[in-house]
This record gives sequence, structure tokens and C-alpha cells, in this order.
Amino acid sequence: MKIKRALVSVSDKTGIIELAKELDNLKIEIVSTGGTAKAIREAGIPVKDVSELTGFPEIMDGRVKTLHPFIHGGILAKRDDSDHMKSAEDLNIPLIDLIVVNLYPFMEVTKDEGVPLNVAIENIDIGGPTMLRAAAKNYEYVTVVTDPADYAEVLNQIQTSGEVTKQTREMLAVKVFHHTAIYDASVDTYLSRAVLQQNRLHLNFDNGEVLRYGENSHQSAVFYQDPKSKEVSVADSEILSGKAMSFNNYVDANAALEAVKDLPAGKPAVSVIKHTNPCGLATGDTVAEALEKAWEGDPISAFGGVLATNATVDMDFARFLKGEDVKHYSYSIVGGENVRQEVPTGKFVEVVIAPDFTGEAVEFFKKKSKMIRLVKVKSDGESDQQTFRAITGGILVQDRDSELTSKFEVVTEKPFPDNYQQLAEFTLVACKHTKSNGIVLGREYAPGRFMVMGMGAGQPNRVDSMRKLSIPKAKENLKREFEALGKTGDFDTWAEQEIQKMVMVSDGFFPFDDTVREAARYGVRYIVQPGGSMRDDDSVKACNELGIAMAFSGLRHFNH
Repeated sequence: MKIKRALVSVSDKTGIIELAKELDNLKIEIVSTGGTAKAIREAGIPVKDVSELTGFPEIMDGRVKTLHPFIHGGILAKRDDSDHMKSAEDLNIPLIDLIVVNLYPFMEVTKDEGVPLNVAIENIDIGGPTMLRAAAKNYEYVTVVTDPADYAEVLNQIQTSGEVTKQTREMLAVKVFHHTAIYDASVDTYLSRAVLQQNRLHLNFDNGEVLRYGENSHQSAVFYQDPKSKEVSVADSEILSGKAMSFNNYVDANAALEAVKDLPAGKPAVSVIKHTNPCGLATGDTVAEALEKAWEGDPISAFGGVLATNATVDMDFARFLKGEDVKHYSYSIVGGENVRQEVPTGKFVEVVIAPDFTGEAVEFFKKKSKMIRLVKVKSDGESDQQTFRAITGGILVQDRDSELTSKFEVVTEKPFPDNYQQLAEFTLVACKHTKSNGIVLGREYAPGRFMVMGMGAGQPNRVDSMRKLSIPKAKENLKREFEALGKTGDFDTWAEQEIQKMVMVSDGFFPFDDTVREAARYGVRYIVQPGGSMRDDDSVKACNELGIAMAFSGLRHFNH
């Protein structure tokens, strides 16, 4: 398919003069329209107007210029079909071998919500998509380019052999249909809203990767990426080591990364995720310290979990998980008590996510385990504005839950000390990423360093989340600490004293005062909740009666 004639008509003129110069040097005839022809001609490059080819002028302010049988016959003719070629010869239809077209900037123009309807409509391209689709349909014989990024490769192939390979023509044709599909979808979305007052959603996800299986082994699954997303994410990451990611790995890895992204930058933080819940979350002076404290939040659940950090993974971090000089333990329940067992192979985790890894740490992990997936994510990006969730027969779209509080209003007689507000904010992040109904206990284990001590997630009522899950988990963790420190005396008294220093956070308001009264029985003295219940006064009264400080955050964080 030797390239002899090219039709060039572009809105985005990036690189078009350079391309035209090279096409002219290769003795390829250039046909063009309107502003593109003017730009090429002003650059001193020979160009023929489309009207010269068709014998018909551009009319109606350029709305009609390429919609002509001489153009589309020249694009769509099958070169190895004798009937097609006879028709072209009989009608003097000139064959067109290369189409270089990009479209009116409809999507850019309509980003401005105040754009007048008539302006938007004039930016709906008609001739451009028609030529692109015709050329893409006839890719066996015609090369079609719509992305300036492809100019160099197409030119290189023409310069080398006078033609473009079939493989490249196929790739370019598919790229065209992908482009026009997005373009048409944007027109449909805009006009549906502007003209019919209807909301319409078109999704565009690509790079589909077939996974080994889905959430369970009998389910198939594919992972797609959102090409428009610029946010730091596991979707846009580099796998440095380990097995391919699974469906559940992606889900948990996303939860792990989102948790640490919500914590203040500059302080190393680590999340430990099991089934999308932060069973461990902590900050530290070093990333290894943060990991150790996050792991201590629930060492039973942490085994087989997914880790994420906002700091560079170093050898101290790696040794905590797999070092031969470190004692590694797993835990099982025997007679209602946690019994630890040494694990010579180290702590098992599925995934480690970080903005960077030292080379030494990567090599160490590779040597120790081929199972652990090391996932490197970008260090910064722009936040996506919406999230999607599919349900049977439909899809839900909502704004991102990008805020933590709208206020911090202490509503009780007992004050909330200033030095407890950082702990409260940390615990709020943990609770925000816990499945509802969520109750989380946070602790300042050292000055300015915080950890989750007890997490209650996914219960039908928040009283059970507290008294059956978060409080028992906190006491379980305190029991290990009590024994490790070699303390003597009454554990329950010491544990209550420690719980009195913690902050308890709820993801939703208290409809009754029972949560406050139950919390007080275990020693809780600091509570943060959104507020907004008709019975807020009952909870405030209970706090005042029991000597508890309570603050309203103003925002609930249901996480279903």
C-alpha cells in the first residue's frame, strides 16, 4: 500500500507543519481544508484544496467540505476489488492513501458549563469523524492517523518502505474507533443534559487485564484502568516483584492506599488491611516503627493482609516482615486466649504498596519470597472527583468523600484537650476507612505518634461494633502489652486506665445515649462523632453525667 496521496485536516495543529514537510519531501501529494491548508501553504509547502479534488466549493461556513463521493470513494475503495477500482477509474475518483484528521475540540469547549448551546453545537465535528471512520473501516488499504503522537512512527515507516505496515494500520484503525466512540459519547452526554435535561453516563475503561479469577475461584474477572484518572492509585502503579495481582489484591490494595493517603504528609504511616478494613493503622518517626505499631493493632488479622505506606520502604521495614534476626509470631485462639507461635519463615503479607522502595529492600524481598507483590505508586497526583459502584441492573455515582471534618465542636462540660485533637483526627481517618457501622479506638503510643488499638466494623448497630469488637480488641492488644512489659497487678484496672487515654470515634451519629453509657463502662473518656441526631442532647447529657468529653465532627463517613 504505497502512500501517494494524503488528506490532512486537523483542529489540533501540533506537529502538522513538520509532518507536511516530510510528506512533501517524500513526493506525497497533500490535500487539505480550510485553516489547515492555509497553515501548510503559509509554511511554503505545496498543498491542494479539497475543493480542487472534488470540483465543489466548501459551503455553509465550512460545515460541508469533505462530505463528497470523491473524498469518500477515494478513502473506501478496496484496492484489490476490480469493481471498486473500475468505479474509481470511470468516475475519476482519486485514491487517498493516508488520512490525517483530528476533530473539533468539542470536549474542551464543553468543559465550561456556561458555554452557550450554539457554540457547543458548532464544535460538533461531522466531516472529521466520517473520514476517520471510513479510513479505519478500510484499514487494509488506507492509513489513518488521529493522534499527533503517532506522526513520527508513521513517517518513519513511509520513509523506510514507502508504506505503513498492516500491523500499524490495524492499531491506528482501532485507535480511531476508540477516539470517535469517546467523542460521540461526550456529545450525547452534553446534549442529553443541555437539551433534554437528562443525565447520561458513558464509561471509558481500557487496558483490560484478565485475572486468574474473581472474588472467589468460581468467578472470572478482568481489571480495567480509567485512562482519565490522574490520582495516585494502585490502578496506575508498577509491580516491582511478586505474583500477578488478583481481584481481592486490587480491592484490598486500594483500601490500604486510600487510608494512608488521608493522613498528613510528612509523617510515615502504614495501614494493614484485611478484607478492606484497616485492622492496623499507625504513624511513626520511621516507616518501620509505623509498620510495627500498625501490625500490633491486630497481629492475628495482619497475617495474609495488605500493607500500604506513604514513605519509602527500607531494610528496617523489610526485616520486620522477613528478617532472620527478628522473631516472627502468628497467633491462634486456645481456650479463649491468644496463644502465639513462632513462624520461622517470617510474617506473611500479600501486597506491599509504597511510593518507593530502596533497591536493597526490593532485592531482600525477592530473595525471601516470590509471593509478596511489591507495588510502587506515584508520589503525587490530582484527586478524582467521583466514585462508581455497580449494583445489579445499575450503577451509582457519587462525589468522593474527600473531607474529614466540617468542624471540631466540643459539646460537653469536660473539655477536649488540644493535644488530643491530633489523635482524634488520626482516629477519624481510621474510622472513615472502616466498614459501617464503624467504631475505632485510637491511641497516642508516644508523643505525636498514633495507632489503632481496636476496630469494630460492619455491624448492624454501632453498640455491638464497640462492645463486641473494638473494646475487646483494644483489651486484647493491651493484654499482650501488659505481659510483654512484665507488669504485675490487676490487668483490668491498668487496661481501663489506658483506655481512658484513648479517643473513640464513630462513623455515624448516636441515635440514643446507649453508646455513650456502654463506652463509659469500659473507661472511654474521649469520644468523637458526627452529631446530627434528634437525640444528640441525650448523648451530651450522658457524657456530662459520666465525665466524658465529646466533640462533633460535623461529617459522617458511612462506608458500605
